[in-house]
Amino acid sequence: MARQPNILFVFTDQQRTDTMACYGNEWVQSAHLNALADRSFVFENPYVAQAVCTPSRGSLMTGLYPHSHGCVVNGIPLREETKTIAEMMPDTYRKAYMGKWHLGNDVFCQHGFDEWISVQDNLRPLYTKPDAPMSSHYEWLVEQGLEPPSDLMSGLKQFSAQDRAALSAEQQVGAFVANEADRFIRENTDRPWLLVCSTFEPHPPYTGPHNGLYDSEELPVGPAFLEFPEGHSLFNRARADHCATAVVAGEDLSTESGWRTVRAQYFGNVKIVDDAIGKMITALEETGQIENTIIAFTSDHGEMVGDHAMMEKRAFYEESARVPFLLRVPWMNTTQKRIEGVFGHVDLIPTLLDLAGQPVPEACQGQSVAGALTGEMDLRDHAAFMEWNGIGDRNLGNPRINLMASLPWRAVVTGDRWKLNLCAGDQCELFDLNTDPYEQHNLFDDPAHRDRIRDMAAKIRLWQDETGDTAPLPSL
Repeated sequence: MARQPNILFVFTDQQRTDTMACYGNEWVQSAHLNALADRSFVFENPYVAQAVCTPSRGSLMTGLYPHSHGCVVNGIPLREETKTIAEMMPDTYRKAYMGKWHLGNDVFCQHGFDEWISVQDNLRPLYTKPDAPMSSHYEWLVEQGLEPPSDLMSGLKQFSAQDRAALSAEQQVGAFVANEADRFIRENTDRPWLLVCSTFEPHPPYTGPHNGLYDSEELPVGPAFLEFPEGHSLFNRARADHCATAVVAGEDLSTESGWRTVRAQYFGNVKIVDDAIGKMITALEETGQIENTIIAFTSDHGEMVGDHAMMEKRAFYEESARVPFLLRVPWMNTTQKRIEGVFGHVDLIPTLLDLAGQPVPEACQGQSVAGALTGEMDLRDHAAFMEWNGIGDRNLGNPRINLMASLPWRAVVTGDRWKLNLCAGDQCELFDLNTDPYEQHNLFDDPAHRDRIRDMAAKIRLWQDETGDTAPLPSL
């Protein structure tokens, strides 16, 4: 390397693993992500720290679990004293954040970044700083002659998510972030840089400029599609009951056709992400920086979109909690290499720091897995821990769901592909992901697995002790 490596860290919002060819989807139109995967390390089983926006984003930025960085539900600002990756990198780097933040005060440059491009205005009531300007994306849309509608929540004119979804593909958040990233990459060829980009897509409202990209009736679905989670937690069953009576993106979810339409439109929004990745890669190639740039790609969490008859995230199911993770380190590999075992999001920041030759702060609760890229570490011996902290979350549909959402959960996924989900007040869950990858059979009450459950629960308890977590666990 001629100089310290650049880091391009891109994470999307609410993207499942099966939106990409390298995770088994042979029909999705994502040529740029496919090309990136073809020259990257592809982690087979990456898991979020918590399957909802703010807690997950806090972990992606800090290398801490939600109960440690404090953003345990949506809408909690990241504490000023909690360091992000930008504050862990040396001042020799130019550092920029572009896109959705969702960690408080979205439109203000903060936490060690030198440049800030914002995209959201709907979270203004949560800001701790008064007189906030409108977002960069808002200003850009207005410059193009667009007139935002009135937002009754704040009394300001804004572009809501629904408003933005009705715009052209070139005006979507992902396209805007890609344009700004292109500019940043071309302007910073003489010094190392850290660029963090976060698209809004393919997050709901489950509609967008590519709604007709896939035929909803021909869309492939798995065995868990619209299957009620019988024998699973009451939280999940209550959510499935509610979804059967819901209307989403104008579609009636009491019908399979409605579900399929919403699902097809969700996958259509992945093209916005793919096009954004393509623009960033082109800028790196045209400026001669591609071979000196570490590229990390993941998502803050997944999306159920019909599996287990559920919508959105907030579940430990694979569709919600398992996300893509590509890592391109050009001096280490030029073709796709798959990394078996499990990977937790808290390990991402330590890994990037390690690969860039920077020290990993002792405060980080994750660890570098750079050794897995060379074979010195086997992630089949690894474990990923997840949590759910629901008190203070928004209205999830009805009082029963909201009541069950208030109970804390803790989960572990082991490298040999077993998942244990524990809650002191709900039906716990155990899934053998080797023989039951769609998590259709809850084995928690099967006497044959008592010792396995005790062993995995002990792993969770030790993790709690090491990270200062006090959530209650059930007696086993």
